[in-house]
Amino acid sequence: MPEKPLIRDFNLSVTRGRRVAIVGPTGCGKTTLINLLMRFYDVDAGAICVDGTDIRTVSRQSLRENYGMVLQEMWLKRGTVRKNIVMGKPDATEEEIVAAAKAAHSHSFIKKLPQGYDTVLSENSLSQGQRQLLCITRVMLALPPMLILDEATSSIDTRTELRIQRAFDKMMVGRTSFIVAHRLSTIREADVILVMNEGNIVEQGTHAELLARNGFYAKLYHAQFEN
Repeated sequence: MPEKPLIRDFNLSVTRGRRVAIVGPTGCGKTTLINLLMRFYDVDAGAICVDGTDIRTVSRQSLRENYGMVLQEMWLKRGTVRKNIVMGKPDATEEEIVAAAKAAHSHSFIKKLPQGYDTVLSENSLSQGQRQLLCITRVMLALPPMLILDEATSSIDTRTELRIQRAFDKMMVGRTSFIVAHRLSTIREADVILVMNEGNIVEQGTHAELLARNGFYAKLYHAQFEN
C-alpha cells in the first residue's frame, strides 16, 4: 500500500483537441499525474480511460505510441540527428523530416552541424536548447493524437520560445494536450487548469474562473508576477 494517498475524489472528462494544464508548487504531484496517464504505474482505485477504454486493458507500448512527449529532461539516443527525429515515424520522407524541423525551428542549427542531418550526436554535440528543439521536431514529425508537454521550452531563449509556442499552437489543434507548466503566463488559454497541491487536485477551471475564485491558483499566479 502507498504511504500517502494521492489524487483522491477527482473526476475529469477531456474531449478531443482540448488543452489541460497542470500547475502547482514543486513536489505537488504533477509528475505523478503524467506517470499515471502514461501507465508508468496504475491507479489503485478508479480508472483512466481513452476513448472509453480503460488503459489497463491495453499494452503500455500501444498506449504510449499515442502520446508525443516533450519533457524538461530531454533524451536523445546515440546516432544521427535524422535517426533521433524519425523515432516515432521511421518511414518518414526527407521532405517530411525537413518540414518538421522547420516547423520546430531546428532546421537552421541542424544545417550548421558538420554533416547536417547525418551528424552523429555525442553527449556534448548540442546545447540544452538545441536538444529540446530536436525533441520537439520528433513530435512535430509523428503528430500523435495526444501530447504531453512538460515545461517544454524551459531551455530555449525567449525569442525562440515565442516561435515554438506558435508551432505548438498549430500542433495542438485537434490533439488532446496535457501541459505541465511552472510559468503560469504560458497556460492562460488552456481549456481547463488542474491546480495541484500536496498530491491532490485542489482546484480546476479556466484561468479567469480560478482568478475570480481567489483561491490557491490566484495566490500562485499573483506571487509569480510580484517577484
